[in-house]
Amino acid sequence: MLLLLLALAAAGGAGYYAWTARAKGAESQAELNTERAKGADLSGQLAACQKERDAHKAGRADTEKAAADAQASLSATRSELEELRRERAETEARLAAFKSIMEKFKKMIDTGQLKVLIRNGRMIVKLPAEIFFASGKAKLTTDALPALREIASILRQFPDRRFEIAGHTDSLPLHNEEFKSNWELSTARAVTVTEALVAGGMNPANLVAAGYGPYDPVANNATEAGRKENRRIEIVLLPNIKELPASLMDTATLAGSAAPAASAAPAASATPAASAAPAVKK
Repeated sequence: MLLLLLALAAAGGAGYYAWTARAKGAESQAELNTERAKGADLSGQLAACQKERDAHKAGRADTEKAAADAQASLSATRSELEELRRERAETEARLAAFKSIMEKFKKMIDTGQLKVLIRNGRMIVKLPAEIFFASGKAKLTTDALPALREIASILRQFPDRRFEIAGHTDSLPLHNEEFKSNWELSTARAVTVTEALVAGGMNPANLVAAGYGPYDPVANNATEAGRKENRRIEIVLLPNIKELPASLMDTATLAGSAAPAASAAPAASATPAASAAPAVKK
């Protein structure tokens, strides 16, 4: 009987310990599942944080790029604004010079001795050839000398400027023993006027003589009125190098010695057909 009781007690103890062990195992499994769930949640939070961090990084990169682009655009706008201001100042300076010369030449303009005009961006003092030269000749008339002395007295008030004295003719062929062509006649007249301006006190280093012949017409050579307009002497105000646009300066700098220097001598853009009409006053 005692043995039976002992056996029953042992079996009960074993069952109790087994039950306790199973309860602890279930509790441990539950804790493990909870920790796994927490781990999974932390992993999700970590992934979300990494995603948010990457999004912030991308956003910051976009912001920095946008800021850099805005700064570059602002710099370009400032540069363009400065260029526009500089060009406006240069235009105003040229306009002031034009007005000043116009005022000084007003008396001669009013008497029809000359005209002052702007053509191709350059200021030009236009002298009708018939007032200064006889037909087909390069010798100044008596009336031309006082006019050229007055012109020299005005132009020498601009000692920092250079001038081109350009001779022009109409397109009719020249019949003259002294000159073989209109080109020679126009050049000789330009030199004659240049020498007269030097005699009037102008600095010869500021003067350039050029003969264009019939190759730079300002009117239609088919009519007498047009030919009269084309027979002329022009005193052209040459631009200072500082007045050239920056873009043109950059092009000239890049060209360097590879590009030939611009010549002061005129060049014909086209040769007009020879006319069968008789020679007229040049």
